[in-house]
Amino acid sequence: MLKQFTQAVLAIFKQGTSATLTLFKVMIPVVLAVRLLQEFDLIRLLAEPLGPAMHLVGLPAEMGLVWATALLNNIYSGLIVFLSLAEQTPLTQAQATVLGVMVLIAHGLPVELSIARKSGPRLLFQAVSRLGGALFLGWLLSRAYAEMNLLQGPANVLLQPDGPGGPVPWDQWLLDQAVNFATIYAIILGLLSLMRLLDVLGVIRLLNRLLQPVLRIIGIGPKASAITVVGLTLGISYGGGLIIHGARSGNMDRRDVFYSLTLMGITHSLVEDTLLLVMLGGHLSGLLWARLFYSLVFVALVVQIARRLPQSLCDRFLWGPPQAAPSKT
Repeated sequence: MLKQFTQAVLAIFKQGTSATLTLFKVMIPVVLAVRLLQEFDLIRLLAEPLGPAMHLVGLPAEMGLVWATALLNNIYSGLIVFLSLAEQTPLTQAQATVLGVMVLIAHGLPVELSIARKSGPRLLFQAVSRLGGALFLGWLLSRAYAEMNLLQGPANVLLQPDGPGGPVPWDQWLLDQAVNFATIYAIILGLLSLMRLLDVLGVIRLLNRLLQPVLRIIGIGPKASAITVVGLTLGISYGGGLIIHGARSGNMDRRDVFYSLTLMGITHSLVEDTLLLVMLGGHLSGLLWARLFYSLVFVALVVQIARRLPQSLCDRFLWGPPQAAPSKT
């Protein structure tokens, strides 16, 4: 019994370390590049062309800097920029909701798109689906709130700026990243341990049966249900190691990986990120329910369209060619 337990623990550490190193190979260069963009204030250059897009969704042009920061870095960086602009550029609750939805759908793209590409799906489709989805749903919500005269009062921003804006010093940044990477490693090990335990207890099989009706409707096979839950609840960055490992294990069809990543690209980290944007004045009607409904409908449509496309076209533009079988050694 002790020997089996020791072997299981060693297997989890080996699997978790391998998955984490694969993830870090993607994250570290991208995180460093984004830091350099921040250091030289180059993100502002990306924000300028977003002015017309902001007007399209009923937002002030200044909010383009918030979205650009979130696009290249993460939600927390966009949050800092938002708080620095909130007093000079106040938003209505409807506008805060629209901005929040756009940030939730499209943020951290350099890291998250790299994770998606490592898992097999084509990068271009994932990028277009997230950027296009953010703009489309933002525009749709903006029109709906305006036509129905909903959420037109001032946004109730619960957070306040904490210290000066701008990039933190390099030594503090390196320490923050080290803590972040260590946290990701610990989470991956914890997830693998939990999934092993849940598998032994039969919970995974029960979860699969519960999710199968919904996943079947939108075209995601049962073997991808656990990986989808990881992305939807924890987010792509934290669940990325497991996503890449699961995609490369050969146990899941590449179509399921593609559909799963497309779904979680639009809707992930449902609890933490949603609550964070609520604290910036957004409303759950858009941040959670409209986003979740849109993602399910969008993926269901993608599934139906993909089934009618030639296999070669899907291999080239959607889920990529078959990957080599994993080594048994």
